[in-house]
Amino acid sequence: MRGCPRLALLCALLPWLLRAAAPRRPAQPLARGDPRDPARGADFDRVYSGVVSLSTENIYSFNYTSQPGQVNAVRVYVNSSSENLDYPVLVVVRQQKAVLSWQVPLLFQGLYQKSYNYQEVSRTLCPSEATNETGPLEQLIFVDVASMAPLGAPYKLLVTKIQHFQLQTNVAFHFTASPSQPQKKDFPGEQFFVVFVIKPEDYACGGSFFIQEKENQTWNLQRAKNLKVTIVPSIKETIYVKSILLSFLIFFSFYLGCLLIAFVHYIRFQRKSIDGSFGSSDGSGNMAVSHPIAASTPEGSNYGAIEESSSSPGRQMSSSDGGQPCQSDTDSSVEESDFDTMPDIESDKNIIRTKMFLYLSDLSRKDRRIVSKKYKIYFWNIITLAVFYALPVIQLVITYQTVVNVTGNQDICYYNFLCAHPLGVLSAFNNILSNLGHVLLGFLFLLIVLRRDILHRRALEAKDIFAMDYGIPKHFGVFYAMGIALMMEGVLSACYHVCPNYSNFQFDTSFMYMIAGLCMLKLYQTRHPDINASAYAAYASFAVVITLTVLGVVFGKNDLWFWIIFSAIHILASLALSTQIYYMGRFKIDVSDTDLGIFRRAAMVFYTDFVQQCSRPLYMDRMVLLIVGNLVNWSFALFGLIYRPRDFASYMLGIFICNLLLYLAFYIIMKLRSSEKLLPIPLFCIVATAVVWASALYFFFQNLSSWEGTPAESREKNRECILLDFFDDHDIWHFLSATALFFSFLVLLTLDDDLDVVRRDQIPVF
Repeated sequence: MRGCPRLALLCALLPWLLRAAAPRRPAQPLARGDPRDPARGADFDRVYSGVVSLSTENIYSFNYTSQPGQVNAVRVYVNSSSENLDYPVLVVVRQQKAVLSWQVPLLFQGLYQKSYNYQEVSRTLCPSEATNETGPLEQLIFVDVASMAPLGAPYKLLVTKIQHFQLQTNVAFHFTASPSQPQKKDFPGEQFFVVFVIKPEDYACGGSFFIQEKENQTWNLQRAKNLKVTIVPSIKETIYVKSILLSFLIFFSFYLGCLLIAFVHYIRFQRKSIDGSFGSSDGSGNMAVSHPIAASTPEGSNYGAIEESSSSPGRQMSSSDGGQPCQSDTDSSVEESDFDTMPDIESDKNIIRTKMFLYLSDLSRKDRRIVSKKYKIYFWNIITLAVFYALPVIQLVITYQTVVNVTGNQDICYYNFLCAHPLGVLSAFNNILSNLGHVLLGFLFLLIVLRRDILHRRALEAKDIFAMDYGIPKHFGVFYAMGIALMMEGVLSACYHVCPNYSNFQFDTSFMYMIAGLCMLKLYQTRHPDINASAYAAYASFAVVITLTVLGVVFGKNDLWFWIIFSAIHILASLALSTQIYYMGRFKIDVSDTDLGIFRRAAMVFYTDFVQQCSRPLYMDRMVLLIVGNLVNWSFALFGLIYRPRDFASYMLGIFICNLLLYLAFYIIMKLRSSEKLLPIPLFCIVATAVVWASALYFFFQNLSSWEGTPAESREKNRECILLDFFDDHDIWHFLSATALFFSFLVLLTLDDDLDVVRRDQIPVF
């Protein structure tokens, strides 16, 4: 009986031992679609519907083979009719090297606490491209659909292969995109992707949207956009070469023209020197000239002026009474106090400058070396300003360009994208190249001024009577400053166009103001050499103008208080400047008085010069100019106060240009009225200036971009290239404006060349 338990145990283990000893059969894979499989095998281009909840999750698997040289992109669409934002449908897409997820409904946050939800969402999956080395690749995609909804959330799933994923050159492709369904396209060759994203609101693209309610609102706005995209090849390298060569050739032709004119003048001068026919000599070596306005000069009006008699041989050294004009200008130890030997010089100023008829000799009494040294400060100061201004500008635009190149954000810089040709790290090389004219023509103007300066110095060293006592006193400091300003305008305009935007608009406009201001100062200095503004006061005034411009751009769009303050400053500054011009800088009121005498004297001056002499002012010509000038400036102030233009920088520049043109027109009219002549070269320059400026302004007003609006609004203004498939309208403006400024400078430089044979005591002041 003891063996019975052992037998029973053996009988129990026998079936197990038999199964263990039997040969194993291979495990069978689960059938596709088997409910026990966590991932459902799915087909492309088939819509799958289902409901997911807290306890239900569906996983779909898709596979395909990617062949070498073929790019297969897959797009996943998910739609849900559920509008419960608390329990959305969650979608997770897993690839070999990427994971992408989103929710349906998809919620976008807008402005003013406004929300937008979209019931259908689709995404393009990044493709994995097979190569010849790897051979065909098996691609496997899992789509996981889930939700935390306790009662379930319905959905529909569709996965498709994109048929036209690769774009072709010069072939337009039409498609539709929405905020919840962005498109991504691939371009072969360089392998870059083009992604189109739609904004839920128009505000980001320049539209306006206002809502009065403050509580949160959700809008079910299904917006979609129909788009067309075309990839076109960039321009060839030959066009770059032609455009660069053309730019240099155009402006080097000005160098050749100036050399030709200088050669012709040299030949004529040599012939006149040989013939001895230069000028009209009276036999004593002095030039005999007639008084240009003798018929209209009243008797006794030449008080304080130099005698007109020129028959005395000692007249050649007459200028030595106030110093030593025949010495070189390079004497750095010259000081004004060393040569003001007349103890009553201040009283003479008050007497002379209040004469009814003034001549140039009355306002050129200071030693020439003192005045020349004073005007050279303009040149050295503007070089200092240019260096300190340009270095941080260059550093800033390099940073901007680097950010654009690294991030690819095309909304940072406001280019004309339809005509923006890159070169190296620069995104719009054509806009930079077109500023070459400012630099080349500015340097050419410096060479022309230097030549005149050298010839004038030689004449002074030779004690030439015409250089000492005839014509307009030659002071070239402001001309040098104008040439540097023109060159810096080109440099800073190029810096601005590296990345044009709201933050760097003042780079080139600053030197535009300086150019206009220097031109007006030079025009005034021509016949008022002793009483012109100092360089420090002039540049300080420019600094105030630039500061006001920055404030105007920042606050001038909507703030009425700024326009009230600016208009008041504009009008008061016009009146103050007019007073100084009318009284030749001799209008002073002793502000040290503590009683009411200052107001009584001011009232007396106003009554004497404006009320009592209203029918016939003491200085009629100056009065006419100042009345017209004040009317123009008051009109500008009133226009700005009423309309408040958005482009304050251009508004301020318009004020400067209008005042400059007004003063230049007055100067030319008074010159012709005084029986003075316009020689062929200045006459040609005047006509050329008018024609070129008119053409330049036409291209200037062809707005191709604007940083005043949004990047999208700016792109609406973009236009194609118009010259050599390389330059746009704004580039033509650069070319023409540089040429117009060059001719304008030549007008100021040569306008009074006809007076080189006229004594200074016979040249009227106006």
